[in-house]
Amino acid sequence: MQVPVHAAKPQLSRLIDAVARGRRVVITRHGAPAADLVAARKARLRIGSLKGGAPPPPDGAFAPMDAAELGDWDAL
Repeated sequence: MQVPVHAAKPQLSRLIDAVARGRRVVITRHGAPAADLVAARKARLRIGSLKGGAPPPPDGAFAPMDAAELGDWDAL
């Protein structure tokens, strides 16, 4: 399906639904293809997917730095 850009703006929700159903949508400008509307890919990374796979940080990893350490970072 080809849709001119000026016609695509008010019916974007319907075009997204069409893409979700597997239709190919090409948005044109002055009759020439300008953009393909494609479905988003599902993310491969799931939140919590590393659970139990990464060791916890060492004690003191998030402790405040003392003056000497801050000086090493030019933070004083």
